[in-house]
Amino acid sequence: MIVRLAIVLIALFAGPAVAQDIPVLDPTSVPVSRAEIVATYPHDPQAYTEGLFYEDGKLWESTGTIGKSGIRQVDLRTGKVLKSVAVNPPLYGEGIAPWRDQILSLTWKNHVGFRWSKSTLKKIGEFKYEGEGWALTSDGTSLILSDGTPVLRFVDPTTFAVRRTLTVTHDGQPLINLNELEYVDGEILANVWLTDRIARIDPKTGKVIGWIDVAELHRQVGNTAENDVPNGIAWDAKKRRLFVTGKDWAYVFEIKAPRDTNVIK
Repeated sequence: MIVRLAIVLIALFAGPAVAQDIPVLDPTSVPVSRAEIVATYPHDPQAYTEGLFYEDGKLWESTGTIGKSGIRQVDLRTGKVLKSVAVNPPLYGEGIAPWRDQILSLTWKNHVGFRWSKSTLKKIGEFKYEGEGWALTSDGTSLILSDGTPVLRFVDPTTFAVRRTLTVTHDGQPLINLNELEYVDGEILANVWLTDRIARIDPKTGKVIGWIDVAELHRQVGNTAENDVPNGIAWDAKKRRLFVTGKDWAYVFEIKAPRDTNVIK
């Protein structure tokens, strides 16, 4: 499915929005691979997913919208929430990433993030940043932050100072609406908001080096609301398992890792 969306959507409770056209993702000179489903797991259909990561046999997830934002640890096989903490109004919860014994979380437009104890989910600190907060991941040295623009920020996990920036491009043009992130096999994977594509980004050059088409996953979920889009990528490096879900989706899908899939275009 080729996604050709040109939607301007500004809705306070619907999620991050930008007053720009959604990028047209074709034509492209890089390979496109169709997501190959390995397994399907239950997911809370009322979880408006903003961030996702996998660690020690469990999924960690952050949810958005004002009044429903929070962070939760989830049993992968059953979808049961094992523990959770709320991100209270007026804050709008966004992406999360682990760092040592902490979980760091972003808020959308409040320029503040929080540090949580991984073992207790008690708030143990906070940090500031400029611009919006959309998603976080880690390359093992820096945290990588998306804010809806084509520019990713690599930040110090301790001070949250910006170490460097990376402009992401697709066919030579800046790629906007970079949303949920995950670092996989030396690449940055990014959901492109309001599309059924995951970008594979070279962390050195910023170039999109490939796409994962998740349209079939979206079809199987059956959600048709404009904002119930793919958003959530988690990587199990030990077993080479890649998990993806979306906002208010009833399933988490395990799909083949990008380098293990067949190119369709």
